[in-house]
Amino acid sequence: MVDCPVGQLPQCVMVALQHDNATPHSANLTQQWLQRYGWEILPHPAHSPDLAPSDFHLFGPLKRHLGGMAFETEDDLISELRNWFDNLDVDFFRVGINSLLSRWQKCIDLHGDYVEK
Repeated sequence: MVDCPVGQLPQCVMVALQHDNATPHSANLTQQWLQRYGWEILPHPAHSPDLAPSDFHLFGPLKRHLGGMAFETEDDLISELRNWFDNLDVDFFRVGINSLLSRWQKCIDLHGDYVEK
């Protein structure tokens, strides 16, 4: 990792950002901010579960964890979610992000068709 002063982080680090064309991502203010800092935007089909780490890496394990549980209150659910996230292995998100390269390649090889796990 590059050693950057906190206030200069956007200018100091090369960033490639993947997001779809949902309204918050395509808003003028968002686009201006991304251009200001020179962040590269990777093309991404809208609402693609193949390429969204939350869909292919996060929701499956979370669904398995919560399966069969019942919560009496919203606070109970929030508490369980916080507990689950707090106890994830330190490599959980790194593995999901690193798997993007192979998922991108599969999507390219399949000409955009659905990528099976």
